[in-house]
Amino acid sequence: MTRDNELKPDDFPIEADKDKLKTHKGEPVAEAESEQIANEIADRLNEQAHREEQDRWSA
Repeated sequence: MTRDNELKPDDFPIEADKDKLKTHKGEPVAEAESEQIANEIADRLNEQAHREEQDRWSA
């Protein structure tokens, strides 16, 4: 993933739409092998983004 393709804080939360991952604005991010994997990836990305946001506020 190049610098231009990195996820930014305003891209979150990431949503799973069948086997596709999208920003909350509907912009495509990635494609997974299955709907289950897409849901898991979205959950993990959102959890990580939430933790990073919490760290910024507590620093």
